[in-house]
Amino acid sequence: MRFMVMIKADKNTEAGVMPSKKLLTDMGKYNEELVKAGVLLAGEGLQPSSKGARVKFSGDKRTVIDGPFTETKELIAGYWLFQVKSKEEAIEWVKRCPNPLEGESEIEIRQVFEAEDFGDEFTPELRHAEERMRAQVAGRQ
Repeated sequence: MRFMVMIKADKNTEAGVMPSKKLLTDMGKYNEELVKAGVLLAGEGLQPSSKGARVKFSGDKRTVIDGPFTETKELIAGYWLFQVKSKEEAIEWVKRCPNPLEGESEIEIRQVFEAEDFGDEFTPELRHAEERMRAQVAGRQ
């Protein structure tokens, strides 16, 4: 099972405040543990929303909204993609994580959809196209 693990933003991450040397060191050690255990598939920190944009969809219309975005509780400062056996295992790994922000912080864990989750609507033709695309992406890495 794959899980997206998202670090929620706060006023400091949104202001572009860089993590301390200690936090970078602690996170580096934590990431090494994830790699050695075969859990980590990907992970990155994200720039503040002031450097981002959103695209709002309304029928066929597309509207671009430039950052910054005001509600920091809904923003993501970084993420990991874990490969684990269960949600409980993902939770246990997250509980071992150094506190990613000063003071209070929150990390959200969400399971990623797999092909079999889509049922009959995901036809053999669509599955084949998806597999071909994933192979192309994997070949670039």
